[in-house]
Amino acid sequence: MKITFRSDSGFFMGPWGFLARVVVMSLAAVLAGYLLPGIWFDSMATVIVTAVVISLLNNFIRPILIVVTLPFTLFSMGLFLLVVNAVIILLAAALVPRFHVDGFGSAFWFSLLLTLFNYLLELPNKVIRHRRRYRSPHEDDDTGFTPYEEVE
Repeated sequence: MKITFRSDSGFFMGPWGFLARVVVMSLAAVLAGYLLPGIWFDSMATVIVTAVVISLLNNFIRPILIVVTLPFTLFSMGLFLLVVNAVIILLAAALVPRFHVDGFGSAFWFSLLLTLFNYLLELPNKVIRHRRRYRSPHEDDDTGFTPYEEVE
């Protein structure tokens, strides 16, 4: 018996989605290491381990933090989620020994950079979903269209 799941929600689903998030997170971490003075890694292996840890924290701890901080998030109209993201970065810095974050400000800017990278990577999927949703059902149907008059 074979069970398959179909999802139209984009490339960020399933194990390939996790791998894509780790790759994007690694690229953003390398960029953050160059751009932000308060973020640094001891090696490339540390960058990859940090990306995996941040992805796991985002999957398991972040939803709990969002529920716990829901009143603050609602009161700030969603801006408090940036603080939650910075807390995730600080937790990752505590768990990965060779990943260094100077303070909350550096974690905040790093999380903002990660959010921007994830948004840019997910943007093509959003465009595809939007086009699928608002496409006319007869858009691909050429059965009733003739570009000329039929004469008998």
